[in-house]
Amino acid sequence: MADKIPASTTASTPTPTTSRVDKPTTPVTTVSAATTDVGTVAPGKTVIADNVISKVAGIAAREVPGVYALGGGAARAFGAIRDVIGSTDLTQGVRVEVGETQVAADVTIVVEYPTPMNAVAEQVRGAVAQAITQLVGMEVAEVNVAINDVHIPGDDDDDSTQSAESRVA
Repeated sequence: MADKIPASTTASTPTPTTSRVDKPTTPVTTVSAATTDVGTVAPGKTVIADNVISKVAGIAAREVPGVYALGGGAARAFGAIRDVIGSTDLTQGVRVEVGETQVAADVTIVVEYPTPMNAVAEQVRGAVAQAITQLVGMEVAEVNVAINDVHIPGDDDDDSTQSAESRVA
């Protein structure tokens, strides 16, 4: 009975014919019985929100050497503004699709030059999959990595005053 999707949900949101995970659903819920210190069983359920899984993936991706930032140009611009006011978004550049037992993740990164891009992408894929499996306890269906920019050291330095002085006679 729990596998049925309410009619109101299917009417407002079209169900995709193919999905990357076992079944699209709302936050991850696991039901278990824990043994307490006195030996009794305490039944209950654990609910893990999708944004928590996104944060886990984002943190894992940022820890990979060679990853300069996550997200596209606009997301990084808004992220820089958030960083200035002290509100970092750890889900930036990460999108997850969560099913009952599986997760699929899309991660957009900026790679530091001259780090080999394929190696960084593979390391991000492995780090994200491992973090989701170990911390969330779900199977990872796929991790797609999109590299949308390369950060060149020195781009952030303020060399404009030095070059302006060298051009003036």
